[in-house]
Amino acid sequence: MHLNDRSQILLKTLVERYIADGQPVGSKALSQFSGLDVSSATIRNVMADLEHLGLVASPHTSAGRIPTAQGYRLFVDTLLAVQPLEQIQISPKHALPNDNPQHSILAASQLLSQLTQFAGVVMTPKRSELHLKQIEFLPLGDKRVLLILVTNDGDVQNRIVQTERHFAPNELINAANFLNEHCAGKTLSNLLGWLQSDVIRVKQDLTSLMNAAVAVSSNLNSEHMVIAGEHQLLGLHDFSGDMQRMRQLFELFEQKTALLQLLEQGHHAEGVQIYIGGESGLAPLDECSVITAPYQVNGEVVGTLGVIGPTRMAYERVIPIVDITAKLLSSALSN
Repeated sequence: MHLNDRSQILLKTLVERYIADGQPVGSKALSQFSGLDVSSATIRNVMADLEHLGLVASPHTSAGRIPTAQGYRLFVDTLLAVQPLEQIQISPKHALPNDNPQHSILAASQLLSQLTQFAGVVMTPKRSELHLKQIEFLPLGDKRVLLILVTNDGDVQNRIVQTERHFAPNELINAANFLNEHCAGKTLSNLLGWLQSDVIRVKQDLTSLMNAAVAVSSNLNSEHMVIAGEHQLLGLHDFSGDMQRMRQLFELFEQKTALLQLLEQGHHAEGVQIYIGGESGLAPLDECSVITAPYQVNGEVVGTLGVIGPTRMAYERVIPIVDITAKLLSSALSN
C-alpha cells in the first residue's frame, strides 16, 4: 500500500502516540507531534483517507482515531525504527545460565516477561534421542506411587502414578533397581522395544510401574513450551474490560497445542516474525501481537521463543528484546 510522505508521517505519529498514551489521537495532537505545518482540516482529510484504507478507526466514544491491525502492520513493515542495542535494557547480568538446558529455557522465558512486562514463551527442543539416567519409585499410599525420572541432561521429572495394587517399599526399590539395570542409558525407542520383548514377562507384577515410566518418558519426548508472566497481561488496560477474552487467552496458554503450532511457524522462518491481531489465526489472539524468533544449538535451529502482548505495544523495543534473547539462549545452550 503506497502512502505519500505526509500520510506516512501522520500515520506513524498516530501509532506512536496511541502506543504511548492508549488514547484515541485527535487532529490537535497530530499537529503538535508530527512536525508538519498543515491545518487541522488537512489532517482530518488525511485521517479520513487512512480510515477509508482500513489503517485507522474511530471509536464511537471519541473524535480521535486509533490504529487498526492493518495500520500496525504497515507501521511495523515500513515506518518502524527499531531501537539500537545500546538502548535496550539487556546487559551482561542478563546472561542465561548454561548449567542445564531446562534452567536456560526457563530463564529465557522469565527474561522476556521481565523486560517487556508481557508473557514470555519458549518452545522447547524436541528430544528425539532422550536417554534415561535413573528411575526411582516412592510410596505415597492409597495405591499411589511417586515416579522420579532423571534424564542424561540433568532434567528431573516427577509424576504421581495410580497403580492397580498396593506396592510395599521394598517392591518399589526392587522395581527401580530392575529398571535402572536394564534401562539406564537407553533411548526412549530402545526402552519401548525392550518393554515389548520377552524380557518384561519375568516381571509381570511390575508392568504397571514400567508402563508408567514409559508414559512419562513419552511426555518428555514430545514438544512443549515454557510460559512466564501470563499474569502480567491481567494488569494491562488493553484487556481489563474484556474478561471473556482474557479467559480465552488463558485457556490458550493452558492447552498450548494451538500456540505450539504458531511457534512452529517461527521455527522454520529466518529471524524475527511478527503476528498482529488475526494474522495468528487464533481467535484468542485477535487483540494481541506475537513476536517470535528461532534459537539454535551449535548452529542448528531447535526451537522458537517469543512474547505475547497487546497490539498496542512498543514494537521498536520489543522486537530487539526478542531477537537478543534468542541469541542469549542460543549461546547458553551451545555452551
